[in-house]
Amino acid sequence: MPLQIAERWFETRRIGDDITLLWEPHVIPLMRCNIWHLRGRDRDLLIDTGMGIMSLREAMAPLIDKPITAVATHTHADHIGSHHEFDDCLVHRLEAGTLAEPTPRSTLVTSEFADGEVKLLRMAGTDVGETLITALPHAGYKLTSYSVRPARPTRIVEEGHIVDLGDRSFEVLHLPGHSPGSMGLWEKRTGTLFAGDAIYDGPLLDELEDSNISDYIRTMRRLRELPVRVVHAGHDDSFGRERLIELVDRYLARRDPGYAAPAA
Repeated sequence: MPLQIAERWFETRRIGDDITLLWEPHVIPLMRCNIWHLRGRDRDLLIDTGMGIMSLREAMAPLIDKPITAVATHTHADHIGSHHEFDDCLVHRLEAGTLAEPTPRSTLVTSEFADGEVKLLRMAGTDVGETLITALPHAGYKLTSYSVRPARPTRIVEEGHIVDLGDRSFEVLHLPGHSPGSMGLWEKRTGTLFAGDAIYDGPLLDELEDSNISDYIRTMRRLRELPVRVVHAGHDDSFGRERLIELVDRYLARRDPGYAAPAA
């Protein structure tokens, strides 16, 4: 059945005085990235930018009233699609090259995926159909026209670097496993973690081409010790420390044969 035309491409929800969540409802859940707009006194952050199918900057224009930095928690296509629309882009050193020169293979049609990739995603518990979108952004849009455009990394960071917004600051945590340069932004004062795809409340993907299960195990052990109050992740709903521990323990029980969850 032909795809219908979407009435609008982005949805938004105000989470609090300083956080707005944006997302693409017509992108399938596997690729539907949480796009976090965080307001600061001197500068705003935009944590991940979605697929880049339609203009994110245009959609969020009413929210922007000061300089803004687009953060890439990692450089998979569903997280960096609109980074090219922003002049200031922050990324971990290990994935700066991919932000500047994204993978040539970008597609919205799953029949064009690499051999075995769809099977791997389905085995991980994700629902993957024929296309990555459930509606077209506008009349005449060609699925084959999709590509991730290059963005210029202007802030290349590593573990321990501080991102300062004037009235609040976040520490860069290197959280590899899902990808080599996966990172989170940690605000110790409030116990807030923007986690990207290091952890979220859904099927965690650790067998992608650039994933590393040993790294993921170390990341999960680290996250379990973090005094988190709330996790705003790269996909699905936000959650608190109790759910974080459940997700970590479930992963480690499956992937780390020697793991025994500490007694409560």
